[in-house]
Amino acid sequence: MGTEEQQVAAGVNQNLRLKRVNREQMILRAVDVEKLIEPEHAARAIWELVGRLDLSAFRAEIAVVEGAAGRSAHDPRLLISLWIYAYSEGVSSAREVARRCEYHPAYQWLTGCEVVNHHSLSDFRVEHQGALDELFAQVLGVLSGEGLITLERVMHDGTKVKAQASGKSFRREKTLRDHLERARQRVRAMGDPRQDEVSVRQAQARERAAREKVERLEQALEEIQKMPVAGKAGKQRRASATDPEARIMRQGGGGKAASHNLQLSTDAAHTLIVGVSVTQSENDEGQLPAALDEVQRNLGRLPQQVVADAGYTTRETIMKMAERQVDFIGATVEAGGRSRPRPGIESAFRAEAFTYAAERDTYRCPAGKDLGRRGTQRTRPGVVHHVYQAKAADCRACAFRKQCCAGVAARRIFRSENVPVVAAFVEKMRTAAAQAIYRLRSAVAEFPNAWLKAKIGLRQFRVRGLKKVRCEALWACLAYNLLQWVRLRWKLRRAEA
Repeated sequence: MGTEEQQVAAGVNQNLRLKRVNREQMILRAVDVEKLIEPEHAARAIWELVGRLDLSAFRAEIAVVEGAAGRSAHDPRLLISLWIYAYSEGVSSAREVARRCEYHPAYQWLTGCEVVNHHSLSDFRVEHQGALDELFAQVLGVLSGEGLITLERVMHDGTKVKAQASGKSFRREKTLRDHLERARQRVRAMGDPRQDEVSVRQAQARERAAREKVERLEQALEEIQKMPVAGKAGKQRRASATDPEARIMRQGGGGKAASHNLQLSTDAAHTLIVGVSVTQSENDEGQLPAALDEVQRNLGRLPQQVVADAGYTTRETIMKMAERQVDFIGATVEAGGRSRPRPGIESAFRAEAFTYAAERDTYRCPAGKDLGRRGTQRTRPGVVHHVYQAKAADCRACAFRKQCCAGVAARRIFRSENVPVVAAFVEKMRTAAAQAIYRLRSAVAEFPNAWLKAKIGLRQFRVRGLKKVRCEALWACLAYNLLQWVRLRWKLRRAEA
């Protein structure tokens, strides 16, 4: 039974008059650009805030002027607003931004329904690092002026973001040198582009790609020389042939991947990002002092208090924070530390078996002999090692010489203690007040990391090289900060107006 017969059998009236969809027609439609988006749209807020900033650093690099030849350049205010809005929507592809400019109301409102080429967008994103740093600092100045940033307490944390390189692109030094030699031979073998069968433009593109490959391989060999020698026997250093500045790092969910270490400093007042940096370090140790330098460059002053987790809490960091007069809240550290037992010493005669007499500042060995204090050593930052040594005559006459001395003339014991600055930090972190502040760290410091990955989509960088990666990180953090400003200030002001 056919479709019409089924409809008749079902009692459907065949005389219904319905509007048919006609997709073959051409429509000339008038567009009121100003009404493409509602008054409370975030794109308006971004355009407004960017218009309040000094963009002369971006305009200084524009060569075309009135009355001279050349195509008019895009207004930096437009390109900045486009990228900030795009990242706020989780869009990080220049081609996708250009495509949305053709149909998306918010992008059309920003551009005035004009076309923006994806090459212009892609180049603008990474070619103005100095101006972008200044732009980020200006935005922080606006937020600080509106009372959203206080720097009374800053929480710091890092996260691994995947690089634009696969694990298979990492090669050992010998392999990279072989690839480099072949790449150089290919460049030398290239003749005059005008004599090739392909077009001149295609030949020039191939030659440029070959030269860039040589440059990447040369940079990869330079990066290998910067890497520390691996501790495990037979494990050689490797660098990526496509993104030499990327490093293999352990991911939060397990496993390892080519990544960059994104460091974020967050003001605790309204969880706004006040410092951004990207490093090649697989761990966070030693990153905090540089992060505070970044905050000071952006806002002209250091925070009163900084909170970081165990990855940042080292004695060296504690001392540097004290030198800068910044109150540091971190994980607890050991009160001192014990030296490793010398090989050949039996367990019954290790340092734990020696009794310390604080009133005489001596140690007594299991055989009943005293070890007097002989001086101090400073082999690690923030720790003082006090040296105690027995008399050589006592050790020579001792029945336990072989089990205790392990081939030395007289037995030594080391007592380690923190320097006063570190000791004061240890005592502070034992207080309930310090522990209460430390418990607030994860809710503040980890929130921007989660937002950047879940909302903005910064799980993998789209560009290669630390310089370009830092630019992309700044765009994403600008989008994050402006979204918070829209929520905390802009919408409230519009509602009051």
